[in-house]
Amino acid sequence: MLLTSVLHIILTRSFSPFVFKSGFENCLDFEALDGLGLYVHIPFCKSLCSFCPYCKEIYDKDRADSYKTALLKEIDLVCRNMSNQKEVTSLYFGGGTPALMIDDLAEIIDRLKRYFIISGEIGVELHPQNITEEIIDKLLSAGVTMVSIGVQSFDEQSLLKLGRTSNSLTDRLLKIKNKGFQVVDVDLIFAIPGQTEDILISDIKTAFENGATQVSTYPFVDFTFAKNKYKPLPEKEKKKMLETLARYCHDYNLDRTSVWTFAKHNTGKYSSITRDAFLGFGVSSTTLLKDKFKINTHSIEAYIERVNKEFLPTSLTLDFSLGQRMAYFLFWSSYAMKINKEKFAESFGRQIKTMFGLEFKIAERLGYIRENCESYELTGKGATLFHSIEQAYTRAYIDKMWNISKQQAFPEQIILK
Repeated sequence: MLLTSVLHIILTRSFSPFVFKSGFENCLDFEALDGLGLYVHIPFCKSLCSFCPYCKEIYDKDRADSYKTALLKEIDLVCRNMSNQKEVTSLYFGGGTPALMIDDLAEIIDRLKRYFIISGEIGVELHPQNITEEIIDKLLSAGVTMVSIGVQSFDEQSLLKLGRTSNSLTDRLLKIKNKGFQVVDVDLIFAIPGQTEDILISDIKTAFENGATQVSTYPFVDFTFAKNKYKPLPEKEKKKMLETLARYCHDYNLDRTSVWTFAKHNTGKYSSITRDAFLGFGVSSTTLLKDKFKINTHSIEAYIERVNKEFLPTSLTLDFSLGQRMAYFLFWSSYAMKINKEKFAESFGRQIKTMFGLEFKIAERLGYIRENCESYELTGKGATLFHSIEQAYTRAYIDKMWNISKQQAFPEQIILK
């Protein structure tokens, strides 16, 4: 993709591609990192949605039990050399459908608490069918403070094209509305074929009226390895829908907390990816350290086998150059709509204007960002541009990475230009 290649050269100050290599390092250097988050992947679902690109398979109790045993062992392997408990900012469970292992979540959280002091939120992704009194009570008992519900749409025709049904979605949301969770996030997909702007606005309105404190909207992406019967709307329609969402949320006094996320005032934020550093546990999870990005194998069999042999299940490792690490920082800061100057200086030992002053001046002149004392903030126009960049990045990088990883448990190398 020309766009990603040009941006790569500009932001990394280099023609060198991202090179992910296989490796067998059996320790992770994370104890000195500030702002560390935790992520745990649960790869089981009752049924498989064709639109979902994430690592998952049909739930089986024996398989899940074996996976839990390996997951607990991976936590011990990663943390075995720690000198003291370490404070972390958050813990998120994603999938898959984590609630299918609801009786194991407390045990997994307790194992992590042997090594970490979780000072912030604990979030869990839920399928709408997971919203029952029993599961809600177990989540609260385990210490879960935030939930993200994969509604996708309230419109019956849109759901049918995703392989879903409405199945009393609003009633299910109302069940969780006043249960004491700090954040109730609702995930919605836009650019579903046949979906109109009116349907999308109705979806976001319905979500907030029935208990959502945050709505995360995601464009429908047709990954090359997916088996979607229907194709997403064209990119021009995607951008138009996102701009309509942004206008609606602005008019109704909602905060735009990321390019695709909108929230009520003074509520918490559900976001597992916008972290300075994080440790990922479980199949296909990723780990971001100071100068490394690591990916666990996407094969559940290989994951269990590797961990049972007392080895970390790392599939690929990227050793960041300084320029690449800066580009990663800028990408995810832009997604969150704000690039913090002080945080950049603390992370890289140099001022952001020294490194990217010309680029930022041009972006400001073009109306994509605005500067204040503490940060550069994306404008609405800038958010639309970032959306287009992210879509190109997904097609050029993520699609290739996940496609290869699904076919090979431990690839020798993946080069992303």
